[in-house]
Formats: sequence, structure tokens, C-alpha cells
Amino acid sequence: MQILPLFFISCLLLSSSSSSHAAVQDFCVGDLTAPQGPAGYSCKNPSTVTVNDFVYSALGIAGNTSNLIKAAVTPAFAAQFPGVNGLGISSARIDLAPGGVVPFHTHPGGSEILIVLQGTITAGFVSSANTVYFKTLKVADIMVFPQGLLHFQVNAGNTVATAFVSFSSSSPGLQLLDYALFGNNLPTELIAATTFLDSAQIKKLKAVLGGTG
Repeated sequence: MQILPLFFISCLLLSSSSSSHAAVQDFCVGDLTAPQGPAGYSCKNPSTVTVNDFVYSALGIAGNTSNLIKAAVTPAFAAQFPGVNGLGISSARIDLAPGGVVPFHTHPGGSEILIVLQGTITAGFVSSANTVYFKTLKVADIMVFPQGLLHFQVNAGNTVATAFVSFSSSSPGLQLLDYALFGNNLPTELIAATTFLDSAQIKKLKAVLGGTG
């Protein structure tokens, strides 16, 4: 007697689950003049959308690596490339000068896949079980970094290295571990207590990365 009601409820749940992931319109080009919410930007009026909303050329330009980490990341997220808004995809370019590094960081909103275009890059990530997976990649090698896990990229050669990365989100987010620890006003004594680092070293890193406290 209960089979039919249970079947009916199951169908409703499956229908609800499927419809929550189904697109109800062809695209949702981001309206960058409006605030970004949890689901992304609101949609531009379709009558104002042009082909240029679906084309982005900045990844063809090498980033400026004249900085502390000798690296540059040029994003093509929804904030720069409104055509990907709501599509669950985005991209970026990584340029690494000799000695360059993209320090440990996470993307809370999406997984990442990297393909090396030039040079050699040592890349890796740390699992939630603290297992480290890293490898030196050559041209055309691909590596994936699961969502939310700490990962890094280092130029492993003596020449410029370049890679393109893609994400499973139009706004994957970015948090650099070093800046999260030393680039803010969290008091030195709290950082020392939670990281077991020496206070003098913490203050030195704060001075380099712009932190206070």
C-alpha cells in the first residue's frame, strides 16, 4: 500500500533535483554593475548582449611578473569575462618567471585543471589527510587540483613558464595562505599560538606582505 506514495515522492524529489540544475535560459551574461550574490551576477538584459560578451582576449597577454613572487595570474572569471557567468566554468593564465611561484592557495568554489604551455612547472596539492601529491610537469602535461585543497605551482626551470588553467566555477574564489596568515591585522601572538611560528619571523613576514598587529 505504501509503494505508490513512496514512488510518487521519489519522482517528485528527482524532478526537483533535476530541475534545480537545468538551465531555464540560454545564458546569463553577468551584469557587472550589479552586486554579486551567492549564485553569481544577475543577468544583463538579453537585448543588450553582444558577441563581445562571449569573447575575452586578455589571456593572450603575458602577465607582469616583476613582483615578490615573480608570478602573474590573469583571471577570466565572471568578474572579468561576464559571458561565463552562471555556466560553471572559467579560466586563467599563469606566468612564472625563473624562480617564480604561485604560493599555497585554495579555490573554495571550484576544482582546477592546469595545462603547461611553456617551460616546466612543479605543481602539487595536499589532501585533507595531509598526503602530498606533486610532480614536475612539462609542455602539454595536465594536472588537476580538487576543489578547496591547498595547492601550488613553481617554475622548475631556468626560463619563463606559462600555463592555462580552467575551473569548474565561473567564480572559483582565491585565498593565498601566506597572505591569509601575514597580510592582515591578526595579532602576532595569535598567529604564533596557532602556527607555532616564532614571533620575530611572523613580524618579518607581516612587514613583507603588508600585515599589521
